[in-house]
Amino acid sequence: MNRLVWVAAFAVLLSACGSSVKLDEVPVEDKSGTSVSVVDNKAGSSGVGQSAVTSVALDNAGSNAAMMAANRTVYFDYDSFVIRSEFQSVIESHAKFIRADKSKKVAIEGHTDERGGREYNLALGQKRAEAVRRALTLSGVSDSQIEAVSFGKEKPAVMGSTEEAMAKNRRAEIVYR
Repeated sequence: MNRLVWVAAFAVLLSACGSSVKLDEVPVEDKSGTSVSVVDNKAGSSGVGQSAVTSVALDNAGSNAAMMAANRTVYFDYDSFVIRSEFQSVIESHAKFIRADKSKKVAIEGHTDERGGREYNLALGQKRAEAVRRALTLSGVSDSQIEAVSFGKEKPAVMGSTEEAMAKNRRAEIVYR
């Protein structure tokens, strides 16, 4: 009887650690504007991500290099790895920059805020990095040029527990190597 009580208590504890965020579905859209299906490995169903993608024309290399230094971060909503439409132009411009030189290598570093457990945040950070990596590959960048890695909550951009600080920590950074 004692063993049954312990098993039930352990099951309740594990269920309390769950999250409703589906880390297996990454809605993305290729640069031609058509929807791309994403298969959920658990259920075998497919979802479709839809958003408007706006092309960015960069005329000279000087402004391109300055833009690359300034806009290397994609921010995410709380408990999400969906790329917001406001960052599509950042991804498109980096894709163009990377496609121009096949020897360029880039690391996408996924980060989270301080809420949640270590393992969950590492998984969420990886999904954020993979979402940006996938968007870059759909924009024509070779998969061999990109590495996606997660730091979870281990490397905050801003210290603090305010909502503004946590919003700055929910990010994926594009780092050129």
